[in-house]
Amino acid sequence: MTDLNRTAIQEGTDMTVEKIEIDTLVIGAGQAGVAMSEHLSKLGVPHLVLERNRIAEAWRTKRWDSLVANGPAWHDRFPGLEFDGLDPDAFPAKERVADYFEAYAKKFNAPIRTGVEVKKVERNAGRPGFTIETSEGVFEANRVVAATGPFQHPVIPPIAPKDERLHQIHSADYRNPAQLPEGAVLVVGAGSSGVQIADELRRAGKQVYLSVGPHHRPPRAYRNRDFCWWLGVLGEWDAEAMAPGTEHVTIAVSGARGGHTIDFRRLAHEGMILVGLTKAFNDGQVTFEPNLTQNLAGGDENYLSLLDAADAYIARNGLDLPEEPEARNMLPDPDCVTNPILELDLMDAGVTSIIWATGFKLDYSWLKVGAFDENGKPRHQRGVSSEPGVYFLGLPWQSRRGSSFIWGVWHDAKHIAGHIATQRKYAAYKDADQRDAEKVSEIRDAKKESVA
Repeated sequence: MTDLNRTAIQEGTDMTVEKIEIDTLVIGAGQAGVAMSEHLSKLGVPHLVLERNRIAEAWRTKRWDSLVANGPAWHDRFPGLEFDGLDPDAFPAKERVADYFEAYAKKFNAPIRTGVEVKKVERNAGRPGFTIETSEGVFEANRVVAATGPFQHPVIPPIAPKDERLHQIHSADYRNPAQLPEGAVLVVGAGSSGVQIADELRRAGKQVYLSVGPHHRPPRAYRNRDFCWWLGVLGEWDAEAMAPGTEHVTIAVSGARGGHTIDFRRLAHEGMILVGLTKAFNDGQVTFEPNLTQNLAGGDENYLSLLDAADAYIARNGLDLPEEPEARNMLPDPDCVTNPILELDLMDAGVTSIIWATGFKLDYSWLKVGAFDENGKPRHQRGVSSEPGVYFLGLPWQSRRGSSFIWGVWHDAKHIAGHIATQRKYAAYKDADQRDAEKVSEIRDAKKESVA
């Protein structure tokens, strides 16, 4: 539902451009923007979605070639559509995920305009709403939803060496092993992206050094249930805040090759060299924190705690699920753990590439409103901004742990759409005097029509 109002405005002295008015403008047509559009459509809110590329473009061109979803098809989807022709327990390839969102948008005829870049959003002075400057003209909207997600600008930390002998890229720019030069690779960051890329490079014959920081590593599956199911029934997806001290803890989970539990010791026994958190670079030498054993132990503790919680849930509810005692078996520590490398000469080790799997930062520089704290992070409550009329969607922990997942953003969008619909009802209210004036105007207009 769009309900656009178009007017011509004078720009400068010679040129007239079109101004488009709409109640709600959604910026971004990834999973967040598509979910937002569905809920607004259901509530009858006139809206338009602007996307500078294609629908779900990031899934097609901002990921490595072999990437699959980290959750199974039955879980990582919207409620209104399944992955056609795919085993529910399979992990969809990135192209299938992008196709899914395109199909979903077509399902309810989402009002999406692609190829439109939003350059600036400003609040109107002395009148409601916002003026939005884009590559395709000027828009005005009563409300703006920033649905651009959290993965906007890759972050490479300032410790990265300025050494022309090294081929350095962020994980966002990694596609496949063939793009790297001959030689060993240092992968910095062992969350889901870093460990999957490191494993792919090792399988391609590369010598890989993997820098492992604090992490959680849930079992891919346990007692015939995927970890997504376990987090659901245990209430973990609905946790509303991170546990204290886990703000910098990454999650290591993978759907690659049919899905498997990340086991850093196994990777090391298969030839990968594990090192601790990367500390500094100096004259071709890289130093690592002496915390590899501690980081692995933290991951083990997280892994075992989920097994304990799952066992307790099964016993409490009398479920008939097969026992899996071997899941608690741990491989012996490999040599790189018992004798950790604290300093490495990159050239002597044959390292020619560094892949920085070190996350992303937000960029709302185009949103010129007072909706951010001193660090540039959105101030919001479940996506409803501190700046009236501005909303955020697709942020990690926006309302709960599950907000980062496909189904989670769908539920967050439903909440925001409800807020927008409620605000529209208040704005449409007319008091008795206004209602009487409308009646008088209607009678006057009717008399004019009868005379004519």
